[in-house]
Amino acid sequence: MSNSLSARDRAIADHQRTWGQPELIVRAPGRVNIIGEHTDYSGGFVLPMAIPFDTVIALSTAPAGSPTVVRSEGFGEVRLDGDVPSWATYLSLMQDRLAKEGIVAPAWVGAVATDIPTGASLSSSAAIEVAVGLAIAERAGVALTGVELARFGQSVETELLGSPTGIMDQLISATAVVGAASLIDCRSFRAEDCPIPEGAAIVVMDTMTRRRLVDSEFPARMEACRRAADLLGVPMLRDVDDVSSLQAEHPLEWQRATHVVEENKRTIAAAAAMAVGDASALGRLLNESHASLRDLYEVSGPALDSIVEIARASPGCFGARMTGGGFAGCALALVAVAELEEFLASVRAGFLAAHEVTPRLWPCAAAAGASAELYLPSS
Repeated sequence: MSNSLSARDRAIADHQRTWGQPELIVRAPGRVNIIGEHTDYSGGFVLPMAIPFDTVIALSTAPAGSPTVVRSEGFGEVRLDGDVPSWATYLSLMQDRLAKEGIVAPAWVGAVATDIPTGASLSSSAAIEVAVGLAIAERAGVALTGVELARFGQSVETELLGSPTGIMDQLISATAVVGAASLIDCRSFRAEDCPIPEGAAIVVMDTMTRRRLVDSEFPARMEACRRAADLLGVPMLRDVDDVSSLQAEHPLEWQRATHVVEENKRTIAAAAAMAVGDASALGRLLNESHASLRDLYEVSGPALDSIVEIARASPGCFGARMTGGGFAGCALALVAVAELEEFLASVRAGFLAAHEVTPRLWPCAAAAGASAELYLPSS
């Protein structure tokens, strides 16, 4: 993120140094979820937007007889025809997953660069899955839809890595529309464009904290949602409006299910508020979402709670909440554009005073989803 060159420029430059001119440039963005957290794996509703931070692959045809080789800044070079180090797992598994569907690309060489902060809950893993999937499909001459790309990426994590995940991250990375967030139905995969209210901006706030030793917490919450659905006699929590019958005998399942059911309602309401440009209503829903994630789903953390409170007390803030998987990483705020600079200064100063850490703050416009383009040296 601190490099003055974009990920695209760095990937192209690395390819040029190593193999000469690239033939194809593929990019996939990270995302921030405005509202609808921990609802996707219960078939619910989410409202993410792509952010203008990309993972980029500059690639070309491999020399005759050579395997596919990928270079990544900071990690080095790897062949994808055998065992790979941990950083290249997503690349290798995405290649294997597509091969199972008969999508096999001629060997290629590629340089990977990213502007997405790793571990900040901005979906760097989904971006590399989508980018690699798109690169392989383009090389194989196969036209994949955004939904197909997203489902392949999701399967890498759920089936091959064993990580519980819904489809939101991959789907918004693959299908986002520039200028709008997307209300996504995670059962049907239908999406509806939702513009940010005029005069307001989304600010991503990185607390600079990262998750430690909490990977087991995600399967536990997914399993609690599954148990709650079973107890209620429905396929998924998406299918119920009232979970009060769980409260007396199954308090944990009631807590988790209450968050999911109410978060789905908040997400639908947020889309309605965005449709009429009501920033105040959207901000209130963000605040309610954070309280639910903190108290019912229990996936917030001290730094996230702190930066949310600081943001809410800062000039121009309509509302704020944690975003992503939780425990650490990023929060977001909806802020009046007219007071944006005052807001940024206030949050930086407040968080620094409280934690002796300067947060990274990014006002973000809604970016486009994944794309591929032939490389022209003059471009």
